Order: sequence, then C-alpha cells, then structure tokens
Amino acid sequence: MPSVTNAVSSEDFLKSLGFPMLEVHQTFPHFDFTRPGRRVLLIGPMGSGKTEFAAKVWRDAAVALKKSGQVKALTSTGEVDRRKVFFIRSQLDGARFTDYPEDAMAFRSGYIRCGDNIARIRNSFDLEKVFADNPTVGTYIIDEASFFDERLAYVVRNQSLERGVMFIFPTLILNFRRDIFNSSARLMLDIATDVIPLTAYCEHEDCIKDAFYTYRYYTVDGRECPALYFDPLIVVGGDSSKTGSENPNYAARCDEHHFLPGKEYTFFTLKPLAEEANKTSNIKKLRSEIEHLKYGMKKSLLYKNLSARYKGDPNEEVYMNSLRPDYIAEKALMYLFNEQNLVSEDMLIRIVNDLNLDRAYMSRVLADNRRPVSLDQGLLF
Repeated sequence: MPSVTNAVSSEDFLKSLGFPMLEVHQTFPHFDFTRPGRRVLLIGPMGSGKTEFAAKVWRDAAVALKKSGQVKALTSTGEVDRRKVFFIRSQLDGARFTDYPEDAMAFRSGYIRCGDNIARIRNSFDLEKVFADNPTVGTYIIDEASFFDERLAYVVRNQSLERGVMFIFPTLILNFRRDIFNSSARLMLDIATDVIPLTAYCEHEDCIKDAFYTYRYYTVDGRECPALYFDPLIVVGGDSSKTGSENPNYAARCDEHHFLPGKEYTFFTLKPLAEEANKTSNIKKLRSEIEHLKYGMKKSLLYKNLSARYKGDPNEEVYMNSLRPDYIAEKALMYLFNEQNLVSEDMLIRIVNDLNLDRAYMSRVLADNRRPVSLDQGLLF
C-alpha cells in the first residue's frame, strides 16, 4: 500500500484549520498504481468487504486513466499500464450473485460493470491465456484465489517480477474450520508483498465485536445448525439465504460465536478408525460408525462425544443442532477419502454401496472438491 499520512502531520493540518484537539486517525488513501509488481492480499471473513475494496481500486483506476501521459509514465512498465484493471473469477463461483449482469464485479452492497475486462477461468493455465490476450493490462483482481490450483501463485509471481504486473487478491485465507484454507492459500501468503486484513461485525444477534472468522451453518427446521468440522471444504453455492441440508449459509463471527463442533471427534475418533481400516484392511469398525451416522445417530461415537463435551454449555442446544442436517455419514466418509487419503477409492465405493449412501450428493461434492469418483461402480442391477 502507499505510505499514508501519519497522525502527527494530519493533526497539524487540522489544527491549522482551527479544529479543536481531537483524536486523529490515519488518512485512507487512493490506491497507488505507480509501484510495480505488488501482490496484495485482501483477507477477512465473508462479508468483510474484500470485493468492495477491490471495487474501490477499480474506481480509482478509472480516475487515474484520465490523467496525462506524464502520469502514464509513472504507472507503466513497458507496455503494461497498472491503471488498466481486469477482473478474474472462478468458474466454480457461477452460482453467486446470479441477479447481477454477467460483467459485474458484484459484492453484497452493489456492483460495478467491468465490460470486456472480466473472465471466468478454471485454473492457472486459463489465467495465462488471459495474460496473453491482454498484454497491456497492468492490474489483475483475482477473486477467491484460494479456489484455484497451487500453480497460480507462481504464475502471478513471475508476471509481477518479469513484467511489473500488479495483483490484488480478495480471498479467504482461513476456511470455516479456522484453518489455512488450503495449500493454495498458504502459497498466496508466501508470495504476497502486502496484506490488508478486513473485519466485519460479528453477525450473531447479541454481539457487535470484530469478526475475523467465517462461520458455516445450515438452517434446518428453522434452527441454526453449525457445520461439523469434517463438512466438505468446498461447497459451491450462492450468497442468498438457504434452508435444508445441502447448501450452507455463512456469517462473519467472532471467536465466541464461531461454533465448530466435531473437531475433537474428527481427530480423536474418526481418523483413528480410518487409519485402522487402512492398516489392517478390516473396515468393520469404520463401517459401523458410518452406518450409525446414517441410520442411528444416537448410537454413534459422534453423538456420544458431543453429548459429553457440551453438556451444560450455554450453547449446548446450538452445538447439538449440528446433528440435524442430513448427509453426515457421507461427509465423514468423503473427508477421510478426499482430504485425509485414509480411505481408498475401492473402500469408499464398497462402503457407499454397502450402506446405500447418497451417491448423487457425494458425486457432486467430490467433483466440486476436485476428486471426482464414479460411485455407481459395483452396483448390482
């Protein structure tokens, strides 16, 4: 970011205008397009204004483009002019903001039109094609960069170092589990030159603290049902409020109101069951737990863990509501297969078929998480 006017000089300026003694904050500056090669991370929970900040950069660029050739010399490196801005989104993100125009950079309080300077891409190879097609663009806003492959981090780093291109990344660095989102997010942190943290108000009705975390929950029978720790990492969906077990809702939450049941169970029970099955090829105990999660929740080790852990907690009811959504068995099995690699594809298909788990739901989620599997294998007709 450009250097900002410090509090002392701002205070002196205001005194010269006759203002009384008061608390003076740092100036919020326009964006600096003169510095080549910056890689700026805009991080914060959902609803913290990351894309809206990026939209301000777009508007600042529109003003800067009206300046003289002397200004162009300051904002350019070779044929690249950093006042020319291009917006990139993931093709996975197509379900968001469906009520807006196709060329919109949309955020929760509005949108701006990008015209031809917008593209939806699948991966870093698509991004390289955008670079080739737009050789004079000097600033790229890449929305939710953590959703892309790891290679993207090095593609953008090389462009910034070799051509002076600037990149702005409005992205989640922490997932709903409060972990680093994925390896792509970790690499984004490695290559960043600037990090701008943004916060939101905690969206719990009784709280107005700063929220740093994104909270995922389902709304079932009108109840708030926190996502369990092993909920799928990526769930593709829009920003509108949703009900039911398939599509979650998100909210910015502070530490106190970010409910995340099932983490202890995941590491204390679920993973060891899969490790034993993987080591001995005996899936009996793991299969039994998955069966209980699907057909007899109160018999499951998950139910026993949550009941013991949250008994008497002021938020006990909210934590126990996490067991209300459907597909908990499917989610547990997919977590072990997709994220932990503790369940083989053959073992996955066998348990799915043995227990008649929901194949359509699992196929869709596994594909969205880049681990597609044909779950109809082995079915008897």
